[in-house]
Amino acid sequence: MKKSELRKKYLEKRKFLSDEEIFQKSENIFKNFIEYFKPLPQQKAHIFIPINKFREINTRFFTSYFFSRNIRVFVPKIVDTMLISVEIFEDTAFSLNQWGILEPVSNEDSGITDFDYVITPLLYADKNGNRVGYGKGFYDDFFRNISAESKKIGVNYFNPDENIDDVREEDISLDYLVTPTDVLSFFNKGLE
Repeated sequence: MKKSELRKKYLEKRKFLSDEEIFQKSENIFKNFIEYFKPLPQQKAHIFIPINKFREINTRFFTSYFFSRNIRVFVPKIVDTMLISVEIFEDTAFSLNQWGILEPVSNEDSGITDFDYVITPLLYADKNGNRVGYGKGFYDDFFRNISAESKKIGVNYFNPDENIDDVREEDISLDYLVTPTDVLSFFNKGLE
């Protein structure tokens, strides 16, 4: 299927998930992530703040865990037309931007490029690690500017059942996909 068709299909599928299903699936994704990756204190995790109107995965499970284990937390913020990475703390101030997305008040880019984990929002990912996002290309640009050692990890409610037919050369694929039932590794990349 083409990205535009998959985008529409999976946005629609999300609409039919109940709040309880979102909570349970998000919690299972979180548990699978922790069990598989076993993050350690002082590691660096880049993670998105969920957009509730798009019924995104509840990443608060992750951020609470990271803070409690002294894992450094960074979140994306769009400044001008670029995705920057802002380090956050338990007392970081947030506000809603013009699209109704919660983001840190600070516009200070951390300058960090060697994340241990980049937990990435998406609408769909296929069995090759190709992803369908919202179509703006922010994460492809971001991936180009971080360390090749950073693990690019997609999180999704749904399993990769269909191939993406219109993958472009400039699209950057994921290293892993975490679903409520599984952790998939792409390109035979193992954990270091």
